[in-house]
Amino acid sequence: MAAMATVPSYTPSLWVRMCHALPRLDLTMQMKDNIFVPDSWEYQQTLLVLSSLSAIALVISLLVVLSFLIHYCCCHRGDRSEGSEEEEEDEDGSTGHGYSGKKGRGICCVTWVAVASVTLCCVAIGIGFYGNSEANDGMYQLTSSLLTANYTLASIDLLITDTISGLQLSVSGPLTSMEELFTGSKPFLTSTRNCRRLSDNVINLLSSISLARSGIDAGLGNDSISGASIIPLTPAPPSVAPTLVPSSGLMPSPFSPGWAANTLMVNEDYRWLSYVLLLLLDLIVCLFILLGLAKQARWLLILMTVLAWLALFLSWGSLGLETATVVALSDFCTDPNIFVLNSTNFNTGTSSDVLDYYLTCSRRMNSPFQQVMTQSQRALSNIHTHLSNLDRNALTQFPKAEKSLREVQQILNSTEGNFHQLVALLNCRGLNKDYIDSLKGLCYDGMEGLLYLSLYSFLSALAFTAILCSLPGAWRSFPSESEEYEDSDSESEDPFTSHQYSPSMLTGYGGGQSHPNPAHSRNLYSR
Repeated sequence: MAAMATVPSYTPSLWVRMCHALPRLDLTMQMKDNIFVPDSWEYQQTLLVLSSLSAIALVISLLVVLSFLIHYCCCHRGDRSEGSEEEEEDEDGSTGHGYSGKKGRGICCVTWVAVASVTLCCVAIGIGFYGNSEANDGMYQLTSSLLTANYTLASIDLLITDTISGLQLSVSGPLTSMEELFTGSKPFLTSTRNCRRLSDNVINLLSSISLARSGIDAGLGNDSISGASIIPLTPAPPSVAPTLVPSSGLMPSPFSPGWAANTLMVNEDYRWLSYVLLLLLDLIVCLFILLGLAKQARWLLILMTVLAWLALFLSWGSLGLETATVVALSDFCTDPNIFVLNSTNFNTGTSSDVLDYYLTCSRRMNSPFQQVMTQSQRALSNIHTHLSNLDRNALTQFPKAEKSLREVQQILNSTEGNFHQLVALLNCRGLNKDYIDSLKGLCYDGMEGLLYLSLYSFLSALAFTAILCSLPGAWRSFPSESEEYEDSDSESEDPFTSHQYSPSMLTGYGGGQSHPNPAHSRNLYSR
C-alpha cells in the first residue's frame, strides 16, 4: 500500500524519493532492494557500502595532500640550489626574499588559494549551523508528538482504570448492601442483580482493551498522571520507531512513545552538541589560519595545520555517518506504515486492524472498539434504567436503601462521564494527528537538516584538503629569521662609518700603500 494512500496529509518529499531511489549494493557488490529493514544484516551491508564511499574519498584526499607536499618539498630544494645563480640576474625583479617575479606570482597565487579555501570552509560552516538547527527542530517536533501521543494513551488507560475501579466498588459495596435489603422483594432483588451483572459485563468489556499492568512504567517518564504507573492501551502508539539505540539496549514491549521520546531527546542533545563543537573547531581553525597568513606566523600555521588534519578526518567521517542515516531515513519515510505494521515492537499484543485504524484513520474504516464501546454504553444505560426504577418504587418500601442507591447513582454518573471522554480519546483523529506530525518532523525537517549537514561535511572536507595543499606554498612567502636579521642589520649600518674604512677608499687615495701618508691626506682635503 502506497504511503500517499495510507497516511493522510503526508506525502514523501522529493529529497526522500531521490535518496530512496539510490542503488544499493552489499559487500559482495550485488544489487539489493531498498526496503527499510534495520534488523537485517543484508540491509545493514548496503548502508556500510554507502558509508565506505566517504572512506574512499578520505584516501583520495590524503593522496592529493601527500602529492602536493612532495611537490613543494622538491621545488623548495631546487630553489635553494639555483637561488645563488639566479639572484644576481633577477635582482631587479626580485620579491625581496630571494625569489624571482615568476616565483613571487606563484607564491601569491598559492596564498590566495589558501584564503579562498578558508572562505569556502566558512560558507560550509554556515550551512552546517543551519542544517544542525533544522535537524534539531525536526527531532523536537518528533519528540513533542510522541509525548502528546503518550499523554493521550495514558489518559485513556487512566479513564479505563477509574471506570473499572468505580464499577468494582459499586458491585462490592452498595449493590451488595441493596441485595441484602431487597431479600424479601423479588422484583427489586432482580433489578439489583441485573445491575450487578451489567456492571460485571462492562468491567470485562473495558478490561479487554487494556494491557496488563507492569510494576515499572518504561514510557511515561515525567508524564505520568497523578503518580500512577500506566501502560499504554492495546492500540499501541501509532508513532515512529526510534532510530537510536537506548542506553539500556532494550526496547520495551509493547512499544511506548514516552520511552521513545525520552530516548530520542537524550541522544539528540548529544548529537546537537557534537555538531556544534565540530563547527566551532572548523571555525576556529579557519579564523586562525587567516590570522597566521596575515601576521606571517609560522608557528600558528603549523598548529592550525595539525588541527586541519583532525578536521579533515572528522569531516569525511561525519559525511559517511550522515550518508547512511539519510538513506535509511529515506527508506523509512517512503512508506512508514509498512514498517510499523510489520515491526514486532509495535504489534506485540496488538492486532494489525487496530494499528491500521490509527495509522490510516480512514472514514471508511470502523473503529475496532466500536462494538465494545456500544455494548458498554447499552449496559450503562440499562443500569441507569434499573436504578431509576428502584428510585421510584423501592425507596418508599425500603428507606434504608436510599444511601446505597445514591452511592451507586453517583458512581454511575462518574462512570458515564469517563465513558464519554474515553469514546472521544479512542477516536483515531487525535493519535493519527500525532503520528502525522511526528512523520513531518522526522521526514521533512529532520531529512532536510541531515542533507544540509551532509553538504557541510562535503564542502568542509574539500576546503580542508585545499588548505592542507596550499599552506606549505604559503609558508615559502614568509621571510626566514636569517633574512629578517640581515635586513635589520643593513638598515642599522652607518654609511659614513663604513665609507671611512672601505678598502676602495684606502687603495684609491693611498696609491696601494699599506700605511697612507697623513700629510698627503691633509693636502687633498685642503685642495
